[in-house]
Amino acid sequence: MKMDAFNYDSQDEVIAAAIRFVEERATYTTETLQSPRASKDILRLRIGDKEREIFCVLYLNNQHQLLKVDELFMGTIDGAAVYPREIAKAALAHNAAAVILGHNHPSGITEPSSADRRITERIVSALGLLDIRVLDHVIVSTNSTFSFAEEGLL
Repeated sequence: MKMDAFNYDSQDEVIAAAIRFVEERATYTTETLQSPRASKDILRLRIGDKEREIFCVLYLNNQHQLLKVDELFMGTIDGAAVYPREIAKAALAHNAAAVILGHNHPSGITEPSSADRRITERIVSALGLLDIRVLDHVIVSTNSTFSFAEEGLL
């Protein structure tokens, strides 16, 4: 896929093309998402600048290759209702061996709230019963990221 900046009419189209490029490269190659940096890049491009909170799940196979990115839940400017059951159902449908969770904080502050910590624990517990590993939970904004895995919270 060749990206030519002169063929795009707006900044949104350039961002959309960049998202497609990163996701296609991760999905259709043997690249793995074993480092938090790769998942941060995908999530920041996809939801970092959104005005509402969006909760995404990256589904991975046993080799940590990206199967699909799914924006499962959308909320308001300061929260989104997240249901572990729906994440488990979607992970099973994609035959995922592992997932990376991600959501944005429109406020720009990526420090996890107590609600972020609790829902992460609930999702890890629910998916653990199905032998689906949660590799990370990444919080993104336009300027920064926070990785539960890098901070030793998973």
